[in-house]
Amino acid sequence: MLSEIRVLEAIAPDVLNTVKRRYRVLQNIFWMQPIGRRNLAESLSLTERVLRGETDFLRDQRLIETNKSGMSLTERGKDILQQLDLLMDQFTGMDQLEKQLASMFNIDRCLIVSGDSDEQPKVNGDFGELVNEALHRQLPDGRNVIAVMGGTTMAEIARHITPLETNNRKNLFVPARGGIGESVSIQANSISAVMAANAKGNHRVLYVPEQLSQEAYHTLLKEPSIMDVLATIKQANCVVHSIGRALHMAARRKMLEEEIVSLRQHKAVAESFGYFFDESGQIIYRASRIGLTLEDVQKIPIVLAVAGGKSKAKAIMAYMKNAPKQTWFITDEAAANEILKGATF
Repeated sequence: MLSEIRVLEAIAPDVLNTVKRRYRVLQNIFWMQPIGRRNLAESLSLTERVLRGETDFLRDQRLIETNKSGMSLTERGKDILQQLDLLMDQFTGMDQLEKQLASMFNIDRCLIVSGDSDEQPKVNGDFGELVNEALHRQLPDGRNVIAVMGGTTMAEIARHITPLETNNRKNLFVPARGGIGESVSIQANSISAVMAANAKGNHRVLYVPEQLSQEAYHTLLKEPSIMDVLATIKQANCVVHSIGRALHMAARRKMLEEEIVSLRQHKAVAESFGYFFDESGQIIYRASRIGLTLEDVQKIPIVLAVAGGKSKAKAIMAYMKNAPKQTWFITDEAAANEILKGATF
C-alpha cells in the first residue's frame, strides 16, 4: 500500500493534501465534539471560509452532523476516521520504523515525525502536535493531574496544546520538578502554566530551586505549602517529559564543577528527572530534587517521553533502558535512524 501512496503523491500531491486536510478536520472534530466552526478554525489555523467548504463536503458525505451544540462525527464518520488513521500511518512511511523502535525499547508505542530537530526547529512543533493528539486520545474522563517537565523542547510543545477540557474531563497541570535558577520560559512551572492555559485547564506552581543542599532539601520538604503541591504532583496520572544530554543538562542546571567532572569520568550521556545515566542505562548520579522520581514515573499510567535529533541518539538509548512499559515515545527520523544504526541492546 505504501508504494501506491508514494506514486499517488508524486502524480497528484494536491489530492493527498486535500486528504490530509480533511483528515485533520475529522480528527479535531472527534477530539473536541461538539464544536463550533469558529473554535475549530482556530484550532486548525484555517480561515472560516476554507473550513466551511471542508465541513460542507464532509456533511454531504454524511461524515459529520451539526446541531445547536456544534459539529460531531456520525458513526460513518468515526469508521472513516479509523480507516484513515491506518492509511495516514502508511502514508508517512513511519509505521514499521515506529513498531521496530517500540519493540526495541519494550514500550507501548513510538511515534516518529519527519526531519531532524537538531537542524529543523519546526520539528519541535510537530512533536507538539503529536503530544496534543496523544493527550486527547489517552486522558480519561474525570480528574487528571498532568505533570510536566521543563526544557526548550517542552516549551515549544506547550504552544501546540489545544483545549482538553470536556463536561466529563477536568485537567490540572503541575510541574514535575522544581526549577528556579534556569531561564523562566523553560522552567517546568512556566511550561505547565502555558499548557494549562491552552488546554483550558488549571495549574499549580512549585517554587523551589532545582539544585539544593541536603539540609535545604529536607527543610523544604517540611514546608506546608510545598507539601501540599508535592502531594498533588504525586497524584499525577500523566507525565510529559523530555530526555536530555547529560553534560548539556548539567551545565544548564549550573551544577558544581566537581559534579560535572564526575559525570565526565563516569561517561554520563543522558539525563531525565534529575537522574544521570551512562550508555548502558545505569544511574550514575541523582541530583537532590523536589518532584517526581523514576520510581514515581513507573506507576503513572500515561507517560509521554519526547526527544529528537541525531545528537540525542545515545541519550535516548540510555534513558529508554529505564523507561516504563506504558511509555509513548515521540521522536524524529534522524534520531530513530541513528538509534537503529548503532543500537546493540
